[in-house]
Amino acid sequence: MTEAFGATHSVDIVEDRLVGGRLVLRQPRRGHRAGTDAVLLAAAAGPVAGATVVDLGAGVGTVGLAVALRVPDARIVLVERDAAMAALARENAVLNDVETRTQVIQADILARGSARRAAGLMAEVADVVLTNPPFFEAGKARRSPDERRRAAHVMDGTGLDGWLRAAADLLKPGGRLVLIHRADALAGLLAGLAGRFGAVAIKPVHARVDAPAIRVLVAGIRGSRAGISLLPPLILHGADGRFTPEAEAIHRGEALIGLP
Repeated sequence: MTEAFGATHSVDIVEDRLVGGRLVLRQPRRGHRAGTDAVLLAAAAGPVAGATVVDLGAGVGTVGLAVALRVPDARIVLVERDAAMAALARENAVLNDVETRTQVIQADILARGSARRAAGLMAEVADVVLTNPPFFEAGKARRSPDERRRAAHVMDGTGLDGWLRAAADLLKPGGRLVLIHRADALAGLLAGLAGRFGAVAIKPVHARVDAPAIRVLVAGIRGSRAGISLLPPLILHGADGRFTPEAEAIHRGEALIGLP
């Protein structure tokens, strides 16, 4: 199915199902597609009952909507810069019957604070911020010819530090940030968290038990002065290439990832 978004763009839309088929997602066939990173981040959200949860850089809403399905009284705010993706996020909220407690805000996370406020993104509104930032900074990675895939993977402007600064701005004092990123970006993550977040917990994610980490799940508390803890790893695949029992349970929505 091809649908037009705006005067010059059309998007080939497919309908996918994640977390054991419970989460219905309409998303573009080409470009960045929601998958394991989003599932892991949603599973690591932690205790969010009654919380306002902001999914920062939400795309079509995968992470926030997965949390909404799991936690019936959570309020979800999906923040996405791309108008077409924000429109799909609104559709997906309706498809999953959580639209009455889901708000979609089209805003540039790396814009000045005044511009974010004008878009409706207020300071200190979130109990929890969940985010899967673009993995690469401009000039440090090959740029995809696909515009939306490039936007999902390459961060312009103030980069990762600016992204983390915006996350801190959105969180209430004592609020919790949870993110997923490349394992080799850990040094930059820790630098950006310093002075803003404490009680930082790091969980490495490995494709196989004998392979280096490919991702890190990181959680921190705004304003905390507590130190850093390194948690046992999550192993995604066994020797046979199949998901490990733990990873399978997470992908089916039957298990969570514990981060302090």
